[in-house]
Amino acid sequence: MLTILVANIKGGCGKTTVATHLAAASAAAGLPTVLADVDRQHSSLGWLERRPGQAPALVGLDWAKDFSDAPRGTKRLVIDAPAALKTKQIEDLVKMADIVVLPVLPGAFDEQATQRFLTKLDELKRIAKKKTTVAVVGNRMRARTRAADRLDRFLGGIGHQVVTRLRDSQIYADAAESGLSLFDMPGKRAAEHRGDWQPLLSYIDGV
Repeated sequence: MLTILVANIKGGCGKTTVATHLAAASAAAGLPTVLADVDRQHSSLGWLERRPGQAPALVGLDWAKDFSDAPRGTKRLVIDAPAALKTKQIEDLVKMADIVVLPVLPGAFDEQATQRFLTKLDELKRIAKKKTTVAVVGNRMRARTRAADRLDRFLGGIGHQVVTRLRDSQIYADAAESGLSLFDMPGKRAAEHRGDWQPLLSYIDGV
């Protein structure tokens, strides 16, 4: 079983969007996939409740209080972590993870929080020994803007691999409202945005 932790101590950076899309992509590829929601707001579980029956099946786990085992036969476990994680929570979740996917938005506050989180991650033995890898994702990027240029400069100097950059688009909100992801949606627009995810999916497959 490959375990993917989606985390950042900065709220509103798109963790749930990334977690639900990674889970949906795995399910669409035919892999038995579990989505574990650690956040007490249960955003990921709420998305699962809205998910139509004809979409590829996913199993949801409520990890807000306790961690429970994934069902036997699970191939992918995607963990949606809350913001403002305590050090012990970070340690416990990273111990489970093969990959930490870290979304970051353009903006000084997001960059500061992300840098603090990366510093904490770098202190953990699993990260230092490369037993758990870190994949940074630039999220809600708008081309040819000063904010995007600033984020690119920041991402270029953080010492961790920036795997991909996801464009800002209303399509993500539309998908979330219906319990769907880009990997469940037909049409050219969804296909174009799915291309942004391919480097991250290829990175995960290579771990």
